[in-house]
Amino acid sequence: MALQLKDKEAHQRLNYLYQAAHCVLAQNPENVELARFYCFTQKTIARRLVLRQDPSVKRTLCKRCCTLLVPGVTGTTRQKRKQRKTGFTVVRCLSCGQTKSFQNNPDHCLWVERPEAQLEQQEQQGGCSTALSCL
Repeated sequence: MALQLKDKEAHQRLNYLYQAAHCVLAQNPENVELARFYCFTQKTIARRLVLRQDPSVKRTLCKRCCTLLVPGVTGTTRQKRKQRKTGFTVVRCLSCGQTKSFQNNPDHCLWVERPEAQLEQQEQQGGCSTALSCL
């Protein structure tokens, strides 16, 4: 019971730091350093407590400099195609130049969203609706 409470408090702290970084950039886009500090603190806490972050959160953070990637403010977003197959979204950090690529395939399903990734077989609230669409 105490372990679940500890994890709940840690997740609340991570959520607060992530939201604080967003609010700082929304109010004044020149406060990139403060938002970076919040994101770095969030990443450090998650690493120290061995907590997994949601992929949607990890996609908005630069791996190299821990900057929150907001299109037009701290990052650029481009659409590219490789070898006439599925398209990719390429996000580039304006602080350090690091790039991230994400598939645009609508049938692509993250492993976290698959039913076999859940510890208990529960019906998922969002993401992929059936197990067949993820395979």
